Amino acid sequence: MKLTEMRNIGKEMANKLHSIGITTPEELQLAGSKEAFLRLRLTHENVCLVHLYALHGAIENLDYNQLPEKTKQELKSFSDQLK
Repeated sequence: MKLTEMRNIGKEMANKLHSIGITTPEELQLAGSKEAFLRLRLTHENVCLVHLYALHGAIENLDYNQLPEKTKQELKSFSDQLK
């Protein structure tokens, strides 16, 4: 399976993930959404909260806008701590 076959992962997101050493769905799952997001933030200026939602949704096999509200709040809190 390729990254682009996961939910929420298009060509642009896959390219960003490749740039930080995540090249397979298994590597993304192993890293987790927060670690992958943190690594993306360090190398790409335009990464935002929606990217974190998309990564988490990809791992959970959910569209990012279908994440539970509690999960969104936890991810937002994590993102806010990085600012």
